[in-house]
Amino acid sequence: MTNKVSNENANDYRQLVSRISDTFVQGQRQAALAVNTNLVTTYWKVGQYIVEYEQNGSDRAVYGNKLLESLSKDLTLLHGKGFSISNIYRMRQFYLAFPILAEVPQELSWTHYVELLKIEDTLERSFYLHQTINEKWSTTDLIRQKKRSLYLCLAASRDKEGILELANRGLVVQKPSDLIREPYVLDFLQIPEPYQVSESEPEPAIISCLQQFMLELGKGFAFVGRQYRIVLNNVPHYIDLVFYNYYLKCFVLIDLKRGEASYRDVVQMNMYLGYFAKEENPADNNPPIGIILSREKDEIMVEYATYEMNSQLFVAKYQLYLPDKEDLKRLVNRQLNLGNEE
Repeated sequence: MTNKVSNENANDYRQLVSRISDTFVQGQRQAALAVNTNLVTTYWKVGQYIVEYEQNGSDRAVYGNKLLESLSKDLTLLHGKGFSISNIYRMRQFYLAFPILAEVPQELSWTHYVELLKIEDTLERSFYLHQTINEKWSTTDLIRQKKRSLYLCLAASRDKEGILELANRGLVVQKPSDLIREPYVLDFLQIPEPYQVSESEPEPAIISCLQQFMLELGKGFAFVGRQYRIVLNNVPHYIDLVFYNYYLKCFVLIDLKRGEASYRDVVQMNMYLGYFAKEENPADNNPPIGIILSREKDEIMVEYATYEMNSQLFVAKYQLYLPDKEDLKRLVNRQLNLGNEE
């Protein structure tokens, strides 16, 4: 009897510890969020004061950087850290970029905004703002995706309407084609570009860098397996990589090609999709998606090879180095200008 009471007391005590711990962690998070919100609001107001001061007299605006230098010096003497010239410049820029405080998203930290303010193009900045909120990116994640030109890679293959939708909402995954970006950038594999990659080489390299590869694929991916074995008519076949996307609620099959994708690759992937749809898919899942990742892609061949075929099948290019940012910008600007002409 004594042991039973003792055990009950021990269980009650553990529950008490757990409740206090959960409450404390939640309180810490709320406090951190409150501190962040207050800091962002404070810096916005500082920027507002600077701009209003400049606008109240034409002679004041002429001082330019001299005003920021003076403010940095005097405010640092009063308050210590936080008032470097670059930080004060970002506060002023912050107010100019977001002139209505009520419209400033509170989910982001000041370090997020500093990185966003470095982006000159307003559409590009808006995309990264929404995408950071959508995917709960850390500042490190945001810097990484900026470096990889995620916005430009996505926008380059869209028309004006699609580019504006990206800027206004971020990438919202609602249908299979939303997953596809081109090119996929596999620079993290660290394979020199002149090097001739063997057919089997990218796969083990990707497995060793799986987290980075899944980030490159996009949102909502979970790894299922490599060299996934299926058997048709007593003949084994192996799918290079299989993932699951929990936003689209479906399997995603990926085949890697070192050169140009052929019509045989398309037929093979369509067979894989058929097998998965019939043999592997749970009843409440959506049809599987197939992606052939190749170094080269013949658009006409793909169009004809997939004619009236499974709409869940895609052929996309990958490259082993970061894309040229200026080339991507020209493509995006061309699409925007075409939209204006229409």
